[in-house]
Amino acid sequence: MSEPSPYAIIAQVFDQVRDMDAPLSVRLRLMAEAVKKGSPRFADAVEELVGRLERSGVGQTAPRVGEPMPPFMLPDQNGRLVRLGEVLQSGPAMISFHRGHWCPYCRLAASALARAQDRIGPAHMVAITPETRSYNARLIAGTGIGYRVLTDPDSGYALSLNLAFWLDDAFAALMRSVGLDLSAFQTRGAWVLPVPASFVVDRRGVVVARHVDPDYRRRAEVDDLVAAFELAL
Repeated sequence: MSEPSPYAIIAQVFDQVRDMDAPLSVRLRLMAEAVKKGSPRFADAVEELVGRLERSGVGQTAPRVGEPMPPFMLPDQNGRLVRLGEVLQSGPAMISFHRGHWCPYCRLAASALARAQDRIGPAHMVAITPETRSYNARLIAGTGIGYRVLTDPDSGYALSLNLAFWLDDAFAALMRSVGLDLSAFQTRGAWVLPVPASFVVDRRGVVVARHVDPDYRRRAEVDDLVAAFELAL
């Protein structure tokens, strides 16, 4: 008998985990533990994928603290082109990379960031995904995001930062087997994903804080990002 879909398992606990009064790291870990218990074959494949990414050094050379954040010009959910320089005109910026609306870990992290948007200010926040506008709209609707979500076609910007990787055929087949065809969500049907990451950039365009981890189940604590942002003001 085949094991349950990991996404079906997460769906059973997602609302409870999302609404918990606990650090984001704890809530993410609870979801990962539910998948490991209920869908061990998928969990083992994830461990193999994460190990491959860690060995390959994906994300290691992404902009570090003290280095400039390379500029971008990407369309937002309304089709308007947004430049990094434009965002920085109003002060420091918080930039987050998400895999897409389909990823429950991204939805949980985005929901946590959305809860902090009144403390930071939506004008200072930008999210970037490889998904088309219609799917970014789903991410916005499902998380309460009130700031701009940008489409990074073919993960071109993320690739330029060493923040993206090709999802191998075996893992792509595994994703399809649980009902997810990521190529349907992206601009050219690519199976390229960004490493989830967060950057706080001061008004000069210099990175003052960052969190980059090939393991998508681990994300920056929002309070740490907020603290870095406030120091950059």
